Amino acid sequence: MGDKLNFEQSAKVIAENSRFVAGGVNSNFRLGMQPGPLVFERGEGAYLFDVDGNRLIDYYCGMGAMVLGHNPAGVRQAVKEQVDRGILFAGQAPVEFEAARIICERIPSAERIRFGSSGSEVAQAAVRLARAVTGRRKIVKFEGHYHGWFDNILWSTAPALNAGGPEDAPVPVGGSKGQDPSEAEGLSILGWNDLASVEARLAKGDVAAVLMEAAMCNQGAISPAPGYLEGVQAACRKHGALLIFDEVITGFRLGRGGAQERFGVTPDISIFAKAIANGFPVAAIVGRADLIDLFATGGVLHGGTFNAQPVAMAAMIGTQNALTPEHYERSSVYGVRLRDGISDILKEAGIKAQVTGFELMFHVAFGLDEPARNYRDMARSDKKGYSLFSLALLQRGVRVLERGAWFVSSEHNDDVVDQTLEAVRSAAREVAPQLG
Repeated sequence: MGDKLNFEQSAKVIAENSRFVAGGVNSNFRLGMQPGPLVFERGEGAYLFDVDGNRLIDYYCGMGAMVLGHNPAGVRQAVKEQVDRGILFAGQAPVEFEAARIICERIPSAERIRFGSSGSEVAQAAVRLARAVTGRRKIVKFEGHYHGWFDNILWSTAPALNAGGPEDAPVPVGGSKGQDPSEAEGLSILGWNDLASVEARLAKGDVAAVLMEAAMCNQGAISPAPGYLEGVQAACRKHGALLIFDEVITGFRLGRGGAQERFGVTPDISIFAKAIANGFPVAAIVGRADLIDLFATGGVLHGGTFNAQPVAMAAMIGTQNALTPEHYERSSVYGVRLRDGISDILKEAGIKAQVTGFELMFHVAFGLDEPARNYRDMARSDKKGYSLFSLALLQRGVRVLERGAWFVSSEHNDDVVDQTLEAVRSAAREVAPQLG
C-alpha cells in the first residue's frame, strides 16, 4: 500500500474547532482512538474520504449503522422525495405507517411498534414499560452489554476486572462521573451466558425484566451458549419477568429478522436502531401488542418531537427495501471471506488471536487462547496490542474500531476484501514483534 498515510489535517481541524465543540467531537465514543478523531468530507460505498485526502476502507460503518455502505442511491432517492413533501408535521404521515408495517412483518416479536430516534431512548422506553407492566423495579443487566448512556442503565458496560467484584457475584460499576449512584439500586448485574445465575436471580420474584443483547456484540461478537436464550425465556415466564432483547447492533446484521429470528427465540419486547435506516436517526421498540399498546392506553408515557420523523422514515423504508434475502446471501460471502482471511493471516504471523462472530459483524481479540463466552473473558484480551494493529491498519488505509469490532456492508466486495487482507498482512508483520 506504499507509504503510510498521515492524518495531520484532521488533527488540525479538531484542535481548531475544540473552541466550539467540546473535544472537537459530539460523542465521547469518538474519542480515544489513535492517532485521534478523524474528520471526513464524504463517504461512498465502502470508502470514507477524509480532510487529509486519504481514502479509507471503512469497517466502522457508522458504528454498525451503514449496512448498505455509504450514500446508497435508493436511500438517497427516498429521502429526496420525502423532503419535497415535507420534513416534520407534528402529526402522522403515511410514510411512518408503511415503515411500521415493514418492521412488524419482518421481526418475530413485533406485533406492535413505536418509533424513536436513538437506541438509548427506546431502551428507556422498554425499561419503563417493563416496570409498569410488572409493578416491579429490578432489571437484570449483564456485564459488557450496553443499552445507552443514561444514568439508570450505564452500569458495568466495560468495568475493570478489579472493580466488578467476583465473577459469580458482579457488582454494579458506573460508566461515568456524575451518575446518580441510587440508580444502580434498580439493577441486578450478572455475567452473561450463565443460565443458572439467571434462574437463581429470577427465583427471588422481584425482577421486572431481563434485558440483554441476544448475541453479545457491544463487547466482542459472542453467540449465546446452546439453550441459553431458551432457558432465560423459560425462567422469565416461570417467574413473571419480561424478556427484552436489545437488537440495536444485531438487528438487520445477523439477519433481516434480527438475532431473535436467527436463534429462534422470540422475546416479549425488542429494541432496534443503527442499521434499521442506514445512518438516519431511527429507533424502534417493538413487542407483544398487549404490552406496546400500553403506551396508548395504559398510562405509560412515550413521546418525542422527532419520533417517526418523515424524512428518517423514508430512509428507513429505502433501507429495508434493499435488505433482501439476496443482499444477505451476497454480502455474507464477502464477510465470511474477510473474517476467515484475517484469522489465517494472524495465525501465519504468529499472533495469538480469536476471530469470532457473524457474517456481517465479527470481532478480533488478541491474546486469547479460546473464544470468549462472556465479558470477563473478553476483558482479558490484549487491548493494547490490538490498538497497535488497528493503527497500523489505518496507516495502510483500513479503518477499524479499536475495540475489535468489524462491520461489513453490501459494498465490501471481493476487490475491497483483497485490499483489506493485503493491509492486514502488512500490519500483522509490523506489529507481531511488538506483542508480548
